[in-house]
Amino acid sequence: MGKTIAEKILSSHSGQDLKAGDFAVCDIDFCFGQDGTSGIIVDRFKALGIKGAFDRNKFAIVIDHSAPSPSMGVSAVHKKLREFAKEKGLLLYDIGCGVCHQVIPEMGHVLPGELVLGADSHTCTYGALGALSTGVGSTDLAISLASGKNWFKVPESVKIIVRGRLPKGVYSKDIVLKVIGDLGADGATYKSVEFYGSVIERLSIDARFTICNMGVEMGAKFCVIPADEVTFSWLKSRGIKRGYNAQYADKDAVYSLVKEYDISKLVPQLAKPHTVDNNASIDELEGTHIDEAYLGTCTNGRLEDLDIAVKVLKNKKVCKDVRFIVAPASRSIYLEAVKKGLISALIESGASVVTPGCGPCVGTHNGVPSVGEAVISSANRNFKGRMGNPEAFIYLASPATVVASALEGRIADPRKYL
Repeated sequence: MGKTIAEKILSSHSGQDLKAGDFAVCDIDFCFGQDGTSGIIVDRFKALGIKGAFDRNKFAIVIDHSAPSPSMGVSAVHKKLREFAKEKGLLLYDIGCGVCHQVIPEMGHVLPGELVLGADSHTCTYGALGALSTGVGSTDLAISLASGKNWFKVPESVKIIVRGRLPKGVYSKDIVLKVIGDLGADGATYKSVEFYGSVIERLSIDARFTICNMGVEMGAKFCVIPADEVTFSWLKSRGIKRGYNAQYADKDAVYSLVKEYDISKLVPQLAKPHTVDNNASIDELEGTHIDEAYLGTCTNGRLEDLDIAVKVLKNKKVCKDVRFIVAPASRSIYLEAVKKGLISALIESGASVVTPGCGPCVGTHNGVPSVGEAVISSANRNFKGRMGNPEAFIYLASPATVVASALEGRIADPRKYL
């Protein structure tokens, strides 16, 4: 019987011949925490009585959720993390470096076929590079920091095939919102979701990151796109030269579910408040009032997303009644966007560009909505309180739809601007 990608990678990291349902202790290639979770990692690591990390080059702390610090309490946490990293000789990506899920792959810490853990639920993002990656609790992460290992139950796998051609104004975010709306928020709970098909093969790595980032929003343990020439070219362009062992599913691999989608007639998609699987098409929501538009996050704050935004804007000004907030996903993206003229175009349109990080998305600072306000966001979650106010309403959409809506002051169809 053939194996899925998850079965192969977990087998190769455990020294065992594993199949779905098996339990195993596996070697970890890289692990990390962010400032919202690393304080507990530090405490648990110290409680273990271990003097040093299993490998100082295979763990990082990324300060991104509240960066720069918005309060005295957060500043104390940041100081604690900086001192721990310095004491143990660990990697630290401080304020301004960007969102962990962009920084970690950017810096070459993830390769095809590897197994990566992060103390953040959207660690599944790195499946875009053909890796197995997943979020765990801070205590589990402390154990991995100490030992270089962790335990896993090998998940069953789901195969999703996306065919057709992307229509104008439709992007990878629209695809994944449609899939989540179809499967439901628990449709792939503790499964490994593999994406295939001609549409996926034509997507850039930026677009693939968007899809895998939202795997956890359908309950997935892992979300992976097999490595191909697009992957290898991206790694080469970043000067990443470490050897890797990409894994691919066998032709006779067993899946608990196989779904096919022809997206040739797909229209822009959104998620309505207050769940990600509360799916709707642009036709249903066009004209809905908004107060704030947010472009950024580990889902859609990459260079391709900023470029799409400027193409929609075309030198127009955003609606005077809308706060348009932009957060590039990393410093390198910010710098490249400056060189390309994207940042000046966004600012001239009326956008407020903030430090690369997670602030608005998680509601720690840089744009918390008021009671009863509606936000359209390129993020991955729209739960009550997600952006800092449980009495606000969050709609999720692609960068193009977010920007079109910012122009009109209401949810708008981006296709008219392209």
